[in-house]
Amino acid sequence: MTTTNKPLKICGKSANDALIDQLRACKNTDEILKFEKWFNSNIESDKLYKRICELLKNRSISRALGSKWLLTLIEDRENTITNLSIE
Repeated sequence: MTTTNKPLKICGKSANDALIDQLRACKNTDEILKFEKWFNSNIESDKLYKRICELLKNRSISRALGSKWLLTLIEDRENTITNLSIE
């Protein structure tokens, strides 16, 4: 039996709730980054940072929570860029 991983399309209130629950379950930076990698490669709608921005805009999450997640993603990007510049 052959199976394929079909990209998921997330939209709607229940999907946003599921996304929020998944992000809240991430207890540290590594878990957030691991989830981001999975999300960006398996969800066809948007990148995780865009979805977090939408949740903030729609007031579905608090500013503190959204900023925590976005700060983690931005710091990882900055570290990656810095490491590439050094090499």
